[in-house]
Amino acid sequence: MRHIILATLIIFASGCRKTSYPVHGTILEIRHKSNEFLIHHDEIPGFMMAMTMPFKLADSLDIYRFVIGDSLKFRLEMKEEKAFAASFQLLGKGTLPESDNIWDDEYSPLEIGEIFANATFLDLDSHNVSLSDSDGKFRFISYIFTRCPMPNMCPAVVVKNRYLAETFAETVEIEFILISFDYIYDTPSMMKSNYSSPTKSYPNMKFYSSVGHLNDIFMLAGQSFVSFWGVDENDIGHSLRSVIIDPERRLMMAYEGTEWRAEAAERDIRSLLKAYH
Repeated sequence: MRHIILATLIIFASGCRKTSYPVHGTILEIRHKSNEFLIHHDEIPGFMMAMTMPFKLADSLDIYRFVIGDSLKFRLEMKEEKAFAASFQLLGKGTLPESDNIWDDEYSPLEIGEIFANATFLDLDSHNVSLSDSDGKFRFISYIFTRCPMPNMCPAVVVKNRYLAETFAETVEIEFILISFDYIYDTPSMMKSNYSSPTKSYPNMKFYSSVGHLNDIFMLAGQSFVSFWGVDENDIGHSLRSVIIDPERRLMMAYEGTEWRAEAAERDIRSLLKAYH
């Protein structure tokens, strides 16, 4: 039954006004293993601001035709449970943006078993909430932003967390925390308008805003090995990773990108809870 619910939620979360969008951008990375391009793209009018993000490629595309720095036109095809790029046209060479390295020693990614620093954010009612407030519980932490419209990225992460929150609704030893790294646009009221419904259904599901807590989001994201950039320029690029931390804030497990399965995370959580009790 939960598998049916999860599929339904994905379909609901990915509703779009159109099914295909023209895109112009420049290839920053070619990921052969996952069949993706990391592309810095221009604004997609009526759908998405300019940003850097990975695009899944149509199965028919010959990925070896392209190189880093290629300027492209293509179609972003939106399906119910995924989005992919197709119909590529090579335009020439594009301009590679300078990448901001947000990390320094203070914000370096943690290894398994290392302890997260405390960090403070805002809940949906604009109250300060610290990571230490939930010490004594496991935490499943993910990073999102509200303006990410790709169904297989941030919305998919929200759906998977909702599945987990429902699955562990009667388990008081774990919380599911989703933090926005858009420290300008994603105010508590903006996040509340997007996410108040699941928090009412599942009190163990928390959404936090990083507005006014810039150092906290850079620190916690850095320790989680999550990168983001371009917030001030309204040209966001980001990676995605979810982490499990234990009651003492030690890093226990990590889930890269958005390809992880909620059912696999469920099994891992059950194993961790069993080991601690």
